[in-house]
Amino acid sequence: MALRNFFLRYQSPLHEFAHVFLRAADEHKIDWRLLPALSIVETGGGKSGTPSNVFGWNSGRTRFASVEAGILFVASRFAQSPIYAGRTAIGILQKYNPARKSYPPKVTKYMLEIAPHPVE
Repeated sequence: MALRNFFLRYQSPLHEFAHVFLRAADEHKIDWRLLPALSIVETGGGKSGTPSNVFGWNSGRTRFASVEAGILFVASRFAQSPIYAGRTAIGILQKYNPARKSYPPKVTKYMLEIAPHPVE
């Protein structure tokens, strides 16, 4: 599985949650590469920051009940929040971290590493 191998390449403990990332992306109709790539940029794939908040959500202050709960929450916010809903992966990234213009290309680099098909 490409996603599991991606996490293993970065020695990320999130390899155990590859199926959760895929399920969340399918359920919320978001690019399946977005959340994994975001986790690598924000916390080194769950190696730093709050253990259950692998995306640095809310500047890392939010504590989720589990890694899985955090994945499902962020996926739902990207799909349903007026801030993110209906946007492409790039549009989501521009809103997620609007202060840094270099942020979307940084995340997209990892998205393309996971799977090389074009990013929206």
